[in-house]
Amino acid sequence: MRGGLAAQTARLLAALLLAAATALPAQAGVFDDEEARSRIEQLREQLRGGVDELGKRADTLSRNQMDFSNQVEAIKADIAKLRGQIEVLSYELEAAQKRQKDFYVDLDNRLRKLEQPPAEAKTEPPKPDPALETGTYEAALANLKSGKFKEAAAAFLAFIKTYPNSSLAASAHYWGGYAHAQSRDHAGAAELFGKFADGWPKDDRAPDAMASRVASLDALKDWKGSRATLEQLAERYPNSDAGKKAKLRLKKK
Repeated sequence: MRGGLAAQTARLLAALLLAAATALPAQAGVFDDEEARSRIEQLREQLRGGVDELGKRADTLSRNQMDFSNQVEAIKADIAKLRGQIEVLSYELEAAQKRQKDFYVDLDNRLRKLEQPPAEAKTEPPKPDPALETGTYEAALANLKSGKFKEAAAAFLAFIKTYPNSSLAASAHYWGGYAHAQSRDHAGAAELFGKFADGWPKDDRAPDAMASRVASLDALKDWKGSRATLEQLAERYPNSDAGKKAKLRLKKK
């Protein structure tokens, strides 16, 4: 862009100077000194006007380029935010589908009990309420989506403690680790991400969980633990994006 403006300026200057050089000698016999000076002054004014115009055009192009760069950065930030929202909504949909399935299973079990003849009364421990279980998880997820990371981290920990065998336990560990990392509790994040990767190694999020654990350990300056996790990540998931990045990082160390 600057090169183009410089070329235009050079061409304008050359044209004006050429005009001055050719015009004055031709008029030497006709104009007196006063008219020659007037002509030179006119050419100078034309030259100044041309340079000023090019300067204004350069300023306009520079401002347009800066505005475009700012718009590009804003669009990138919006895309990153939308990707995060899509990921959260995807797992929320998965949780909703699982909740619906659990509801029908629970309803079917209750109907079966009603169809059976009454038996002797037996003392049985109370069974967990699927609706309450799901509601507790969704409350923690709602805190996460609204940016209340400390509240979300505490809520996910409470869910894991209350429902250790829940079908939502894996997601509770993963999002709990994410909430801890966002609230800068790197020790809690590293622990939950590690438990998720060990407890659900076939989950599609396992490589990312291990990579997030590495980031938390780096923040804690636990270089030994970070390297060990990188080695495990590269070994367990060599074809994943996180595994490939782990290999490259290990080569640099």
